[in-house]
Amino acid sequence: MERKVGVNNVKIAVVGGGLVGALNACFFAKRGFQVELYESREDIRRATVVKGRSINLALSHRGREALKAVGMEDKIVSKGIPMHARMIHSPSGKRSPIPYGKKGQYILSVDRANLNKELLSAAETYPSAKMNFEHKLVDWNLESGSMTFLRNDGSTKVTTCDLTVGCDGAFSAVRKRFMRQSRFNYSQTYIPHGYMELTIPPKHGDFAMEPNFLHIWPRNTFMMIALPNLDMTFTCTLFMPFEDFEKITTGDEVLEFFQRYFPDSIPLLGEEALKHDYFRLPAQAMVSVKCSPYHIGTACVLMGDAAHAVVPFYGQGMNAGFEDCIVFDELLDQYNCDFSICLPEFTRLRVPDDHAIADLAMYNYIEMRAHVNSKWFLFQKQLYMILHYMMPNTIIPLYTMVTFTRTRYHEIVKRWQWQNKVINRGLFLCGVSSVLGGTYLLIKHPPCTPSIKLDQLWNWA
Repeated sequence: MERKVGVNNVKIAVVGGGLVGALNACFFAKRGFQVELYESREDIRRATVVKGRSINLALSHRGREALKAVGMEDKIVSKGIPMHARMIHSPSGKRSPIPYGKKGQYILSVDRANLNKELLSAAETYPSAKMNFEHKLVDWNLESGSMTFLRNDGSTKVTTCDLTVGCDGAFSAVRKRFMRQSRFNYSQTYIPHGYMELTIPPKHGDFAMEPNFLHIWPRNTFMMIALPNLDMTFTCTLFMPFEDFEKITTGDEVLEFFQRYFPDSIPLLGEEALKHDYFRLPAQAMVSVKCSPYHIGTACVLMGDAAHAVVPFYGQGMNAGFEDCIVFDELLDQYNCDFSICLPEFTRLRVPDDHAIADLAMYNYIEMRAHVNSKWFLFQKQLYMILHYMMPNTIIPLYTMVTFTRTRYHEIVKRWQWQNKVINRGLFLCGVSSVLGGTYLLIKHPPCTPSIKLDQLWNWA
């Protein structure tokens, strides 16, 4: 069945009012669709306590392009803090910066809650968009397109739509309906590490550390990071195996652990605050979700974490979700809003890319907590930057491709593997050539041996 937007009577239900859901509402309403957004929680703009994840977000090129398409880029960027490099903190307290890319390239530290509020307010400015908070999806009939939502007061709302867009997170209620479909593939993986958030307060009315960096304390099997906030605090996130979290049971053990592994952070965090905040909440789990396809006929499509939740170590979860929005918008342009083409094409394009970034995020955790301590890794980074400077269109660092371009994720992985093979073979050939060249010179021009007799050496002695 073809579904086109010949007139503004196509009704779209966006389930989930988080970052991707709110941005999608902007994209659809901008086109003139009748958009209803449903969110199970209360309106974040009026909430006294904001529930949900609070890991700071790193906004990069893909996310900015999506925001730009709905006229929101400048407003969001103005409320972000540029981070030009990683700042590596050694156990001795030494700090060493590792730039993200060329001069002028940076990522932005943005506040999740503020970004969500701005996007919801932007969506609400469109006359064809309506917000429905405290509406939890409890039933969805695929054949009729009817959905039943439970309100906080116990009443229900039944509605129908032409297209359901599931943006309701890693534990998506919309995706549960997909699970009943034949040939729907789904997997989820909890990594053995959890995370805990701490706060570095301002010092003398200013940032306690250099603000334009993503600070990292890499310790091989675990790490801590810190991102700057506009209120001059830093949000610190400790990533560590759950069994290591569970070994620490008292305030004194917390201090002993930090004195051993993060000694320079203790004066920044404060001893008493550290002992209190460490036990304020238990370590939180992180899950990676993969599934396919992302659509059912012309009735429904999944986007964001509902389709591809990723661990946060590449800073691409939000950016990949925002890219979902702009890719679908580009498909609507390309195929004249024909859902029968756009939905399967969206699945074809996004599934390999989202699976690739999920794998890259897992890899980057190892890089952040372990590889950055390696001199070989630092040498490779420098070599990549030199080669990229000399051959900018041939050799491109992995991080640059992921963060500062819209090259498709799965194509990035292929190119990265090819580049590594070429560079490693080049280094091997250089090493072999050096050894063979040195051997040839030694044979061709052997070192001169002094013609001194043994008795002369004895007399000198």
